[in-house]
Amino acid sequence: MSADAPSPAPNSVPSPAPAPMRLTSAHRRRLREVWRSAGWPAQDILEAELLAAGLLERHHDSAGRCTIRVTDAGIQALADSAARNRAARSAHEALVEQVALAMIREGRIAWRGLTLRARVPGESGGGTPVPMELSAHDASVDPGPVDDRTWQLAMPDVFSVRHTSVAAYLQPLVHEIKVSRADLLADLRQPTKRAAYLDMAGGLYYVLAEGIARAEEIPAECGVIEMRGGLLHTLRPAPMRPLSQESGLPFAVWMALARAVPVPRPESLQLRLGDSLENTGPLTDDSV
Repeated sequence: MSADAPSPAPNSVPSPAPAPMRLTSAHRRRLREVWRSAGWPAQDILEAELLAAGLLERHHDSAGRCTIRVTDAGIQALADSAARNRAARSAHEALVEQVALAMIREGRIAWRGLTLRARVPGESGGGTPVPMELSAHDASVDPGPVDDRTWQLAMPDVFSVRHTSVAAYLQPLVHEIKVSRADLLADLRQPTKRAAYLDMAGGLYYVLAEGIARAEEIPAECGVIEMRGGLLHTLRPAPMRPLSQESGLPFAVWMALARAVPVPRPESLQLRLGDSLENTGPLTDDSV
């Protein structure tokens, strides 16, 4: 050994390599923001964690200004995240397509990708409208509870109604498709979203990829269907309730359906003159 070479410290132990960082959605969002921006530092904890993980790096220009850049490792993390998202969307879309086709096979009309408006209870939970004929200056009449319901936008994965000419028989259904447990748990933490679905439909189903949850984890006001072995298995039927509107659906929903195009009926299921409108054969092991 050269005399000039430093001797190792006695009883020294090499520092362990840092454990791989588990990226959250906030970390991935910040990486995308830095990738698309000029990279001015935010100097917050998210940035510190990404710098420490080697996914971001600091750069100083000739004037001493500091900017943040995404490293090669950060670019790879973004690419991996995009690939996972595409795979999840692909699985989600495939299950949405199968549920929509199952509804059509049951003689229903189905829509995908609708954006609907619904009324949900406000902070006080009030839902009784104030009669329009009561004057605001008539202090002798108690108008009752004030309607503090608010409008909520909802985008059900599959919305369907029965093929009928009687409004009372429409039986509108919402099917919400979940292929990951994280997405399901995030959805279950939004009671307002479920309230919006129940405002526009007589029944709400959660359709789950196999094994991501048990039926007991889903709120009792919802039905549960599981995709298993290529078939849709009903684990718990949805409680059905009639809607209060005489037309069978809220007016806002009718207007959205008037602008939308239903899922086309597969050619193998096309009816000919004189054929029955009854179910032509389910895609499920039981009634969805």
